[in-house]
Amino acid sequence: MSTESEAYVLRQDEAGVATLTLNRPGQYNALSSAMIGALADALKAVAEDRAIRVVVLAAAGKAFCAGHDLKEMRANPSKAFQQALFSRCGKLMTSLLALPQPVIARVHGIATAAGCQLVSMCDLAVAADTARFAVSGINVGLFCSTPAVGLSRNVGRKRAFEMLVTGDFIDAAAASQAGLINRAVPADALDQEIARLAQSICAKSPHAIAIGKRLFYRQLEMGIEAAYQVAGETMACNMMAEDAAEGIDAFIAKRPPVWQGR
Repeated sequence: MSTESEAYVLRQDEAGVATLTLNRPGQYNALSSAMIGALADALKAVAEDRAIRVVVLAAAGKAFCAGHDLKEMRANPSKAFQQALFSRCGKLMTSLLALPQPVIARVHGIATAAGCQLVSMCDLAVAADTARFAVSGINVGLFCSTPAVGLSRNVGRKRAFEMLVTGDFIDAAAASQAGLINRAVPADALDQEIARLAQSICAKSPHAIAIGKRLFYRQLEMGIEAAYQVAGETMACNMMAEDAAEGIDAFIAKRPPVWQGR
């Protein structure tokens, strides 16, 4: 059994916030098969933990995540291995959207290729102002096709395509302006800003957050009429929940609400 220092992903819980830390600093937290499996398991455990309200995805060492493990990929050149790897990675990425809790990426150093994809698939992202981002597979003859899925759903088409065909880095300020991250802050204020954002979310109804997150991603892929139909049904169901009654009653009575949970 691995010790904590050997674990690919470390977990620390505090005040309703679970921090999952990618723990392969020597490999720049590359998304190897083992890392993908460990992070998938950690996210599954968090999803089932009703005490957790927010998830922070962090990383140890000098970088957030440098993408896939290219050495592992070259050591296993069969198409079957590559298909299985990208299938597992795709399921990991979509599991972030399916998680009932909001996920905040805590980004420092570099986030490249699938590491940039990981940032794009988190619900929220706050970065140190020294962080840099790239989808740099094109530099080794590999178009970042899977990172393009998340990137193009966060960043405008022309900016996303330019990043994909040049492999060039953008800094945290540009990433914020483009919509890849929520904001960039000084490195020494990163944890404080993450905590502020997490606490703001924790103060809200967990039931409303969970159904709202599910609705948010579902309606994005719909036409406008279908989106309004599913949003209206979600609102109606939300109004039937104990938390909605409690929240409205508390507002009218000018008192803090007491949430029941998701």
